[in-house]
Amino acid sequence: MSSKAETKGESTHVENYNMDEIKPTISQTESITKPDVPIISEELQHNLEIPDSLKHLSEEEFKALEIKTRRKIDFRILPMVVFIYILNYLDRNNIASARLGGLEEDLGLKGNQYQTCISILFVGYILMQIPSNMILNKLGKPSLFITVIMTAWAIISTCTGAVQSYKGLMVVRLLLGFVEAGFFGSCLYYLSCWYSRKELGVRNSILYSGSLFSGALSGLIASGIIEKMDHVRGLRSWRWLFIIEGCITVGTVPFAYFILPDMPSNTKFLSQQEKDIIMWKLRAEVGQDDSDSENQESYKSTLLLALKDIKVWCVTGILSFIVSAAGVTNFFPSVVETLNFDRFTTLGLTVPPYILAVIATWIWARHADKTGERFWHVVIPLFFSLISFIIAVATTNVGARYFAMCLMIPSIYCSFTTVLSWMSNCVPRPPLKRAIALSLMNCLSNSASIWNSYLYPSSAAPKYLIAFVCNCVFVVCAICIALILRTRLMVLNNRIERGTMNWEKELGKGNDGSKITPDFRFLF
Repeated sequence: MSSKAETKGESTHVENYNMDEIKPTISQTESITKPDVPIISEELQHNLEIPDSLKHLSEEEFKALEIKTRRKIDFRILPMVVFIYILNYLDRNNIASARLGGLEEDLGLKGNQYQTCISILFVGYILMQIPSNMILNKLGKPSLFITVIMTAWAIISTCTGAVQSYKGLMVVRLLLGFVEAGFFGSCLYYLSCWYSRKELGVRNSILYSGSLFSGALSGLIASGIIEKMDHVRGLRSWRWLFIIEGCITVGTVPFAYFILPDMPSNTKFLSQQEKDIIMWKLRAEVGQDDSDSENQESYKSTLLLALKDIKVWCVTGILSFIVSAAGVTNFFPSVVETLNFDRFTTLGLTVPPYILAVIATWIWARHADKTGERFWHVVIPLFFSLISFIIAVATTNVGARYFAMCLMIPSIYCSFTTVLSWMSNCVPRPPLKRAIALSLMNCLSNSASIWNSYLYPSSAAPKYLIAFVCNCVFVVCAICIALILRTRLMVLNNRIERGTMNWEKELGKGNDGSKITPDFRFLF
């Protein structure tokens, strides 16, 4: 399908939506939702040159090689990035468990000082988001980039066990935010360089399961350390919590460096044939892969390209409101504490909601990838989270409130993980634009964490009325923006179908879309 410039009568500032444009055609709907759509279209196979190493393969041999290579990549990358993410979340959020171990009393924190220490981390986290992904894109060596920032955050987190004052805790948390900033956004970009759009949802969900596992493990580890290690060698138990978890991360660094591969084009653990099939599949999806020389755009022009893209801002808006509602996870032990159990039981009760979340997000992401649908996979869980917030604020009954807690964590994260994949689906190429878009999304969405910690002061217990009412508003706003994004993507897909898509506006100057696969459609 050839691309044509958009008609001159169309404003570059205000979209004039035609209702016919918004209705998806039958062929468009099938290409998006049909689970057995081939990854590589028949038309594209004739137009896209097959690497020499793959030309002699039969259809069965090609498919077998593709499956074998994908499994090989899965087993090499996913276990390690998930384990690193577990450590990342443990080192960042163990302060919530340390609070129950006497951190506030020992450091003499008063008023909102604890909340400020939570918030200050995200100042550094936000400032370093976009630069870190741009550095990774330029460096092209995730194994080096990720292990360097791992070492830095592990050392700083361990030092938290030595702080003696409010000011010391503030400095350590600010520095921790700076060095942790590069990890999650770089992992999203890293996975998008290895997997196609239809494979990415499950992998992003598996990645994010690391944070959910850490939520479960955090309660178990903290309950053991805080109960058994208080005053061991003269140190309070919350100090041991930071020291032990930080040392585990440091010990993981050498393994991560040697296990994680770099990019498909320069990795050493795949054969040339396996490299070719991965890069060819990525190129087949959108007409180019991340190693193409034409992808070396200037940073300034690509930054502007991302900033001008409505899709980027819509996905960022959705995730920002979801993260705002998910702020409850930073105070989950304190919220569970309102059920009035002892400290050991309270930490134990934080585990089941996260176990449920791991199972739910994996099933949900798998279904989203199988169907190719995104909108309802974002919105439906948000309705359940809305119900959970209403229950939490409406009653103090122990059973009802714990049911709400077990519902809110899985529902929030089912939606969250789908949105992470939606950004890569909305901005598949050029790769630098995708890297910037993912960083911008992660950066701005986490800005909510600077202020929403103030919604959970100890004085607001047990109902945390203002916090849960605000969470309801956040969820409704996320649903509204998701509807706007869905409408926008339907319009763009119809323009692609009719040959009126302005690819230069999407891909940058000089790109007419001629290399984009004819059956490419944005997923919604």
